[in-house]
Amino acid sequence: MITIEEARQLYAAGDAAHDFDHVLRVLALAERIAQAEGADMAVVRTAALLHDIAHGEPEHHRRGAERARQLLASQPPAFVEAVAHAIEAHRFRCEPQPRTLEAQVVSDADKLDAIGAVGVARAFAHTAQQGQRLFVPLDEVDEASLASGPGHTAVHEFVFKLSRLRDFLYTHTAREIARGRHEFMVDFFRRLDAEVRGQA
Repeated sequence: MITIEEARQLYAAGDAAHDFDHVLRVLALAERIAQAEGADMAVVRTAALLHDIAHGEPEHHRRGAERARQLLASQPPAFVEAVAHAIEAHRFRCEPQPRTLEAQVVSDADKLDAIGAVGVARAFAHTAQQGQRLFVPLDEVDEASLASGPGHTAVHEFVFKLSRLRDFLYTHTAREIARGRHEFMVDFFRRLDAEVRGQA
């Protein structure tokens, strides 16, 4: 199929939240979930390695699926389509929805890398790169503040996306992994809020 080093060559240098380290974390999670759920490891591994090859482009999930079809053209068509579908269906809140177990595994692994300690670190890395503030009070984050306030901070990312991701996981294994990650993340943002206010 494709090796880690071959996949690495397909990725341009990205920001800290979306670099090849993200791909490797998704790969590790996807392999763990696939093994527990009985998914096809070759499909999952290949799709995880290629899932963000078009990151930064519009509709990167669809463009990535097309590139994967080209890269894997010498492989059996059923395998190629299974990988392409998993790539195309990996994004949160984007069509298509994952129709296969392998696509669900890759989607879940990508979501899991957005929560927990890694998710917190990625949120702050991304918003810092965008020049956003470190903090806004949790009780001031709502739709109105997002439209007219300081911009999309890591606190906004937590409230509007990260805190909800566990509800969109497909596999039992991913939901089990998400439990501890979600609890850590909630505790972190509560603690951050308290410390900034001088209450902790």
